[in-house]
Amino acid sequence: MHTHHDMEAKLSDRNGWKSLGADRASHRCHIKTGFFLLLTLMFLLTAITYVYEFPLSAVFPDTLYIKVLNQIRSYHMVTEYQSASENQTTFLAANSVQSPTQTTIFSVNYHVAHPSNYHFFLDEPDKCKQDPFLVFMVPVAPHQLDARNAIRSTWGNESSVQGKAVLTLFLVGLTGGAEAQQQLEEESRQHRDLVQSNFVDSYFNLTIKTMVIMDWLATRCPQAAYAMKVDSDMYINVENLMSLLLSPNTPRQNYITGHLMWNRSVIRNKNSKWYVAEELYPEPKYPTYLLGMGYVFSNDLPKKIVEASKEIKPFNIEDAYVGACLKQLGVAPSSPPDPSQFRVYMGQYNRENFLRVITTILGSPQQLRDIWKDVKKPT
Repeated sequence: MHTHHDMEAKLSDRNGWKSLGADRASHRCHIKTGFFLLLTLMFLLTAITYVYEFPLSAVFPDTLYIKVLNQIRSYHMVTEYQSASENQTTFLAANSVQSPTQTTIFSVNYHVAHPSNYHFFLDEPDKCKQDPFLVFMVPVAPHQLDARNAIRSTWGNESSVQGKAVLTLFLVGLTGGAEAQQQLEEESRQHRDLVQSNFVDSYFNLTIKTMVIMDWLATRCPQAAYAMKVDSDMYINVENLMSLLLSPNTPRQNYITGHLMWNRSVIRNKNSKWYVAEELYPEPKYPTYLLGMGYVFSNDLPKKIVEASKEIKPFNIEDAYVGACLKQLGVAPSSPPDPSQFRVYMGQYNRENFLRVITTILGSPQQLRDIWKDVKKPT
């Protein structure tokens, strides 16, 4: 039998728990409200960043900025690619707002190929103070040191051709490890020709890599007359290229030329390296584009291509993607005066052929050194 005092004590306890529960509920409500206010604030700031390309890193410390963006933008993590078809489903989402030694890819729900989503860890912002006429931009994997050194000792060492200043820079993504990053930074200090951005450096991110190149040219080197995006396994006859660019018939604006690709069908075979899903590019054929091995363009185009990319859903065939951006701009790629100067492969080595071409693919860095030595020897 319970006494009246016991009943009062129990009622008091119950009222106390009710009061405590109400306090906790109120506290949770405040936490939720604060969280959603923070989320809304960061969403607005992120939108401002995207639309006006205003750097939030100017407001927040860099590490905090990256952490906050990762927390808000990330909704799942992608750690590896299993097949070409899976690459297609993750391509739109794969982003890398990371430090140089992070290896996780965070998925986000916005346009990942637009270069405003990335920033430079290694940069050479003053390289163009000498007003180069021509800039070579070489996308290369971080570990391909031999390829970079071969270029540095051959066509990349040409700093003045026919009285015009020439500049060569290499663009890399994330290294994937602290030791590799340290080596890259040491290489950068030694040569001052490396640019590194915070995207995962992989084949399926070549579109991102190319758009970052365009962004660097538009923001760091707008005064250059021409630029060339050229792969790291290419031979370049800089003299022949300069003769083309100095020709009075070569346009100074809205000009891009190289090895033209016409009427190319989009590959829908999911087992192919070049598979592109219809949701990424619904048309059955690509617009006319330049083969990605090496194309040269007037330097007014990078800014325009970056701007046009906001309207083009990204897909992983980087040269065709640039072609889609050019179509959006109404810029038609030009056939070079002599199309045979942009050769895919040359076959058996013949010195006379290499004296005539502008560019062609080689098999190794050592082959580039050997051919360059032979081509440059006195006759």
